[in-house]
Amino acid sequence: MSGTNATGTIAVADAVELAVIERSGFVESRHAGSAVVLTGEGEVLRSLGDVASPIFPRSCMKPFQAVAVMASGVALRGEDAAIATASHSGTARHATLVRGLLSRAGIPESALACPSAWPDDRPTRDALVRQGAQDDRVYMNCSGKHAAMLVACKQNGWPLEGYLDPGHPLQRRILDVVERFTGERPSATGVDGCGAPVHALSLTALARGIARIATSRSNSPFAIYREAGFLGEAIRENGWVIAGPGQPDTIVIERLGLFVKSGAEGVVVASADNGTTVALKILDGNLRAGMVVALNLLSDAGALSRGDVELVLPDLGLTVVGGRRPVGEIRASYR
Repeated sequence: MSGTNATGTIAVADAVELAVIERSGFVESRHAGSAVVLTGEGEVLRSLGDVASPIFPRSCMKPFQAVAVMASGVALRGEDAAIATASHSGTARHATLVRGLLSRAGIPESALACPSAWPDDRPTRDALVRQGAQDDRVYMNCSGKHAAMLVACKQNGWPLEGYLDPGHPLQRRILDVVERFTGERPSATGVDGCGAPVHALSLTALARGIARIATSRSNSPFAIYREAGFLGEAIRENGWVIAGPGQPDTIVIERLGLFVKSGAEGVVVASADNGTTVALKILDGNLRAGMVVALNLLSDAGALSRGDVELVLPDLGLTVVGGRRPVGEIRASYR
């Protein structure tokens, strides 16, 4: 292993093959990356590739950001907690949740600092085009996170302007939560696609932090873990909010009851009922193989039944098509 490198992520030489794309019996493409599996107590069950070098977790940061908001006095529950964690597809229901958070706090939509976007959900996007509507910040897939951040600022008397600056009180609170739950000080900080700070962590630290959130209970004697418990309940009970119709995160949450979050550039975290947690990074940044690898790793660890995994895989977009008929598949290939 080349060891931790604060200026970059996992090296190609330190990654392993995690998945392949097979077409007509021929392996057409290979996805390399790294993955770690932890117990709910944070013990390493399995590691593949380099799990010590930093990665940007991208949207897998959202559970930590949501816990920080909730621990700052914002009592998000149910769908409101879920939208704060979502990488949503921009359906009308998602937009309603985002607007509801802002309107109840008396915050104008113009305060959102995320970019404007069209919904990722095609029927919603098509309907807006027919109506002559424009792209909008509420449809950006991180708008729920941004709305929750603004509500925390309003609740605590922090300035709304500049809420994405790393030195802002909210962002300092988020960094404290990240370090507290992961047990690691980030080695670098960058700017995520939505404009929020994103902190570089090892896969091991990311998995540890997600496991701590996923195993927290809403009746904990400690306030921050109570909030983490409410967040975990919200994610498992409102899978539609976390992504959207036909999206892998939503399907896996609704069908398998997992705590799941995918992030850009090939990052996936998934935690089963017993706390067994996977964090992985596909090195080329493509998410198409991330979920199948995560589910197989949880199954290998005994946290999911193989039968349950096989039932959900056909709905995760893993079929390779040629001439409009199935000719192969995307499948896990690690050893």
